[in-house]
Amino acid sequence: MGIRGAVGLLLGLLCAVEAAKVNKHKPWIETTYHGIVTENDDKVLLDPPLIALDKDAPLRYAGEICGFRIHGQNVPFEAVVLDKSTGEGVIRAKDKLDCELQKEHTFTIQAYDCGEGPEGDNMKKSHKATVHIRVNDVNEYSPVFKEKSYKTTVIEGKKYDSILKVEAVDADCSFQFSQICSYEIVTPDVPFSIDKDGNIKNTEKLNYSKDRMYKLTVTAYDCGKNRASEDVLVKINIKPTCKPSWQGFNKRIEYEPGTGSLALFPSMHLETCEEPITSIQASIMLETNHIGKGCDRDTYSEKSLHKLCGASTGTVELLPAPSTSANWTVGLPTDNGHDSDQVFEFNGTQAIKVPEGVVSTTLKEPFTISVWMRHGPGSREKETILCNSDKTEMNRHHYSLYVHNCRLVLLLRQEPTESENYKPAEFHWKLDQVCDKEWHHYVLNIEFPAVILFVDGATFEPFLVTEDYPLHASKIETQLTIGACWQGGSARMTQYFRGNLAGLMIRSGKLENKKVIDCLYTCKEGLDVQLPEEVASAVKVEFNPNQSSLSLEGDDIESFEKVMQHISYLNSRQFPTPGIRHLRVTTTVKCFNEETCISVPDSEGYVMVLQPEEPKISLSGIDHFARGAAEFESTEGVTLFPELRIVSTITREVEVEAETEAEGEDDPTVQETVVSEEIMHNLDTCEVTVVGDDLNGDHESLEVDLAQIQQRTLEMSSSNVGMVITGVNTMANYEQVLHLIRYRNWHTEALFDRKFKLVCSELNGRYISNEFKVEVNVIHTANPMDHANNAMVQPQFINQVQHASVDLSGHNLVNTHQASVVPSAATIVIVVCVSFLVFMIILGVFRIRAAHQSTMRDQENGKENEMDWDDSALTITVNPMETYEDQHSSEEEGDEEEEESEDGEEEDDITSAESDSSEDEGGEQEDQQGSSRQQQLEWDDSTLNY
Repeated sequence: MGIRGAVGLLLGLLCAVEAAKVNKHKPWIETTYHGIVTENDDKVLLDPPLIALDKDAPLRYAGEICGFRIHGQNVPFEAVVLDKSTGEGVIRAKDKLDCELQKEHTFTIQAYDCGEGPEGDNMKKSHKATVHIRVNDVNEYSPVFKEKSYKTTVIEGKKYDSILKVEAVDADCSFQFSQICSYEIVTPDVPFSIDKDGNIKNTEKLNYSKDRMYKLTVTAYDCGKNRASEDVLVKINIKPTCKPSWQGFNKRIEYEPGTGSLALFPSMHLETCEEPITSIQASIMLETNHIGKGCDRDTYSEKSLHKLCGASTGTVELLPAPSTSANWTVGLPTDNGHDSDQVFEFNGTQAIKVPEGVVSTTLKEPFTISVWMRHGPGSREKETILCNSDKTEMNRHHYSLYVHNCRLVLLLRQEPTESENYKPAEFHWKLDQVCDKEWHHYVLNIEFPAVILFVDGATFEPFLVTEDYPLHASKIETQLTIGACWQGGSARMTQYFRGNLAGLMIRSGKLENKKVIDCLYTCKEGLDVQLPEEVASAVKVEFNPNQSSLSLEGDDIESFEKVMQHISYLNSRQFPTPGIRHLRVTTTVKCFNEETCISVPDSEGYVMVLQPEEPKISLSGIDHFARGAAEFESTEGVTLFPELRIVSTITREVEVEAETEAEGEDDPTVQETVVSEEIMHNLDTCEVTVVGDDLNGDHESLEVDLAQIQQRTLEMSSSNVGMVITGVNTMANYEQVLHLIRYRNWHTEALFDRKFKLVCSELNGRYISNEFKVEVNVIHTANPMDHANNAMVQPQFINQVQHASVDLSGHNLVNTHQASVVPSAATIVIVVCVSFLVFMIILGVFRIRAAHQSTMRDQENGKENEMDWDDSALTITVNPMETYEDQHSSEEEGDEEEEESEDGEEEDDITSAESDSSEDEGGEQEDQQGSSRQQQLEWDDSTLNY
């Protein structure tokens, strides 16, 4: 390397050292900047201004600021150098900013110098400074209400501090423009005002009768004076002065029989007038005291009810419905206003004697006395319900049940025994029920010396028991009376009862069990409730024994209302007693503030049980027939109702549409049509009575198979006037039993006919069938030994023929033609042959006609008014003592009869064997003879000769 090379190298090193000394300082900026930018503008106002300083100034490049660099993610700003020498710069937005999206931005910035030359070599950068920029809002949005409309209800007569609050919002981001500074009611002349917070209140008391609803238009302003984009509608309903009560309660509730449960309060709710409630209690009362014996029960006889409830036999009914077999209650006033519920009235002057034999004189222990009684506050005298006393001479009371000063007393004197010790004799119960004028059920279970009283199923012990000596021995008979006590010494009644009695029963030998007692007392109607699962535990429900009232208790109004809505009325009777049942709802509430606690008034209404469709019980069958005397005298007798049918129907009106044929009337008209519908129900009594003279027990009777009666749990009683079958059972079972009733008469010589009447009923006579009358005729068979002088014995019960020689005025036929000539043997042979020939011809004609008329006979056999003749016992008898001339003429007439029969010209025959065919051809014979044969059978005897 030469000198020049060395000099060049030295100069290069000197230049490098000089350059290092030129850009030796970093730019400097403030550590923190705060800026403001208005949305929709890009210029940012910084404090302090953006200026970068470099100590290398005023050197070119090294002392100049070439740029600013912003650090951060998605920073919507950029920094620009305005003057390199002074280092002044600005920050501006890249795009339009939205304050509503982001109000503030924070990022860092650095300044860079220009380095050591135009290429920017060896550039130096300042430290990082933090920049905070706030975006200023522009009032670009208007207020918007949160709801499309507002609605509320207020009570008249009050001034409210705030009825309703409306609220609007503004989407601007700044406090100034996003705040609602005022609200305004646009609708003029309304008694309302609104404050800056949106609270609406009334400026005067509102009147429901003047305006029931106000409609207001309300607007809002933000603090930038922008008005709401849309005004809002406010509806204010005016209610009458709030009165706490049950709402949605129908006062009249109609119940149609046979429809099951009926909800009583399906839309009911409690208006509490905004008073906070802590607990609620309610009781629902169904008033049925005016229905029957306190409520709707089956109105069968008390004996039948005992049997339905499962009581065993041995019960004796002392107050039965008047009938032929139980007539001692005839003449006793009854309450007929309760659909045949058998209630007897005693006014203090009436009493009845029970016939001997109905109840045994000395009751077997244990025994039971039961009775329904309604009794009010009476006099201080004893009022006898039941009394067994001396019939003559003395006034001793053997046992009695009576009322005295609202006490129920049982007197039970012991019969004479070896010991003369004191024994319990009078048992006293002090009961409010005795004098409350309501129906109650009393049952006395007596197992001496213990006596237990059940009143409406509840047990009561006597509060007082007095003792007495047993009665002295006596042979005096006793008299059982009801409604008073018989005084045998003075032969008069005393201690009359004032009130109503029903169902008086004595059951000897066994006590009544609690299950039967409860069954007898249980009502067929009452209240019911099916609790929803979600509220079953929230509300406590309790019923009284006969379900005529229930009580509810809870603390949640919503659950309470749901239970109320599920309360229903139920009547399980097929034919309930129609009429009104009053309803009452009594409510008590407790509040947080006892001073302002509300009082809920009682709610009252009624259930109207509609009249059930009354059934029409129809009895039909053969009502006129004849049988031979031998059948009446046989052990089987004659069946009275062999083809009896029992049918029950109801008729109802239904509306049907019928097309009108008149011109211009296209719409169908509605017509009412009566429809008959067959229904099934029970019967409780069927009574067969004799029409005419009573039955003579010496030679006639009505009989029935008792085993069949007992198999169907029925009972039978008979007397000289007929037979009564009782017991609650189906119509089919009654029909089967009635088919078995037979009439027997073992002395039929003087008997022409017998007439009977059948009547069936349901519910103790509430529904009664038609009177089905049956007439049975006795066909007498002539005895050949008694009529040896007659050529032929004319059958009984035929029309009198125009022969002077025949007298049918009596039951015994007498032939006035006495034989004056004894006929020869030839004459006898001729008569017998001719008679046999006539008989064979008639028999052939009968067989042909019987085959031809078989179809007609089947159709006609069911006619109710047809006579059914039994002529199996009739015979043809030939009298061999007639003169030859008479027999010869008979032979000629017989030949004529043969020819007429072969030609088919004659329709009537002379033998009794064709009586059935004559019946079958009743219609043809009406045309030929011009008279009806439905009630009487006429014999054609024109071919008979004597």
